[in-house]
Amino acid sequence: MSLASHIEWTDATWNPVTGCTKVSPGCKHCYAERFAKRLQMMGKARYQQGFALTLHEDLIALPLHWKSPRKVFVNSMSDLFHPGVPLQFIQKVFRTMEQAPQHLFQVLTKRGDRLRDVAQELPWPKNVWMGVSIENMTYAGRADDLRTVPASVRFLSCEPLLGSLADLDISGIDWVISGGESGPKSRPVDIEWLRELRDKSVESGTPYFFKQWGGNNKKRTGRLLDGRTWDEFPLIENLGLASTTPLVVAHHGRTN
Repeated sequence: MSLASHIEWTDATWNPVTGCTKVSPGCKHCYAERFAKRLQMMGKARYQQGFALTLHEDLIALPLHWKSPRKVFVNSMSDLFHPGVPLQFIQKVFRTMEQAPQHLFQVLTKRGDRLRDVAQELPWPKNVWMGVSIENMTYAGRADDLRTVPASVRFLSCEPLLGSLADLDISGIDWVISGGESGPKSRPVDIEWLRELRDKSVESGTPYFFKQWGGNNKKRTGRLLDGRTWDEFPLIENLGLASTTPLVVAHHGRTN
């Protein structure tokens, strides 16, 4: 867990599960795997097994102790819907999120099929945003899985973007994030792929967030797309949370 995250669209991370296995091309150069192996070499207790899937029962209740509201990325070092994570454990994580309405939880998975299969067995409070990762059109079906989920906000993370998503259906989607791959051996992103997603989002009134160009030095390549930053979030009013909760930036997006 980190109280301060360097991920542009969140404030903090919470990892009741660490470790994962590769499921699609977007996983090839997984940043979490690199980081986990580094932490293992540093002797960090929670990463004694490196990037092997590990459940941390003692961290499930951690957000209940955070008083200051924040956006929390759930399992930045894993995938909560990995087949090796028991449903009962997922349910405990969701109960914690339900009991911590002061926070906004952002859950992201590449296992859209499992998400779809277990969604009806989970609580879906308004402070839980659910997303799926889509790197190219081969995995566009994850958006179909997501549309079946009764989350207050459904979002797509198209990062690393590895191909055109011009034909992607974003109906029923409340937020689109995209970006290039970063780190060693990063694969380049085509500006036209980014423009396609941005324009599709703008035309439909869907908030769009451009995270990064990526590459070996993402600070140098920056976050400008066609001369500006794109830092849009779903409106706080869509969540039914207190208007004073300092979590989300308002913008021009749809309100229904």
